[in-house]
Amino acid sequence: MLKHTAATAFILASLGGTALAADPIVGNWRTQSGETAAIAPCGGGNFCVTLKTGTYAGATIGTLANAGGRYRGKITDPETDRTYTGKASITGSQMKMQGCVLGGLICQAQTWTRK
Repeated sequence: MLKHTAATAFILASLGGTALAADPIVGNWRTQSGETAAIAPCGGGNFCVTLKTGTYAGATIGTLANAGGRYRGKITDPETDRTYTGKASITGSQMKMQGCVLGGLICQAQTWTRK
């Protein structure tokens, strides 16, 4: 009985650790212009991007969903208040954020660094 209980506890602990692990996009990021943006879960499997510093501090500028290790959603430029199709990919401590219009024909990208 002890062996069974120990094995069950190990399996449950392993599953619990996986379920509680943070998604790689979650955290604070330094934007290309030097502001801090926080990315956190915001329901429905989405992650909200909120500026924490700078002129637009407090503004939510994007919502992204994990799509197999890449992220897709909407990104808003707070300066122009225009919303773009957004995507992001993470490599190490850097995240490439990209906003596109016209079905992806015109895109602009920034590289953000994890704080």
